Amino acid sequence: MDEYNAMELMIVLAARQLEDGASVVVGTGGPCAAVMLAQKTTAPNLLILFEAGGVGPRLPIMPISVGDSRTFYEGVMASSMVDVMSACQRGMIDYAFLGAAQIDAYGNLNSTQIGKNHSRPKVRFPGSGGANDLASLCWRTIVMAPHDRRRFVENLDFVTTPGYLAGKGAREKAGLPPGTGPYKVITNLAVLGYDDDTCRMCVESLHPGVDLEEVKQNTGFEIPANSRVDVTSPPTREELRIIREQVDPYGYLIGRDPS
Repeated sequence: MDEYNAMELMIVLAARQLEDGASVVVGTGGPCAAVMLAQKTTAPNLLILFEAGGVGPRLPIMPISVGDSRTFYEGVMASSMVDVMSACQRGMIDYAFLGAAQIDAYGNLNSTQIGKNHSRPKVRFPGSGGANDLASLCWRTIVMAPHDRRRFVENLDFVTTPGYLAGKGAREKAGLPPGTGPYKVITNLAVLGYDDDTCRMCVESLHPGVDLEEVKQNTGFEIPANSRVDVTSPPTREELRIIREQVDPYGYLIGRDPS
């Protein structure tokens, strides 16, 4: 088995969540690397959309922004943000693929600030971009995030993007489309899902060499395990080759620590 790092593992596991023929709206960074890998392996008919209007590109190399010209390369359509968001609103998009500075037990995301004082936060982030719209309107939301207590928190400093809000039924009560919501969280320790009854995050599989206690120690809220917790299947040699040679040949992502 070839050696791999945490970022490579996260990209591979995220790619495996996307089935052939599905549609996904994605940003740059780790989520983009995952959809590129999926398109080059198990999901050649994956329809990738970018917030700035790129629809169905065959990504030649990692774009640096959602408006990068490469997000239109050999695409189905060079469209606009209005068209992409309208497709989400009409229920046509299967997945939103996001990152965040903080995530809570219900999959709510913060990409706005650290610190409760909105006028003078400790750290100011870029904000929602399209994340709120995408997680509100796409059927399933996948998140990639490093796993530590600073990021997996009991209470967000700011709710930028809705997950299950306060629990079962809360999304629908807030006016969001029924049947939509958080799906998976891919971290450097585990693959996490959500309990059908409580809508709270739970552990589905542990990565090789990781135990449940390590996940709990790095999570700022109570996180139970499914009745059966699998061991994550590591990347294959072919998946690693494609990541290193085609997806991220310059090591922009895989050359750094995901934390």
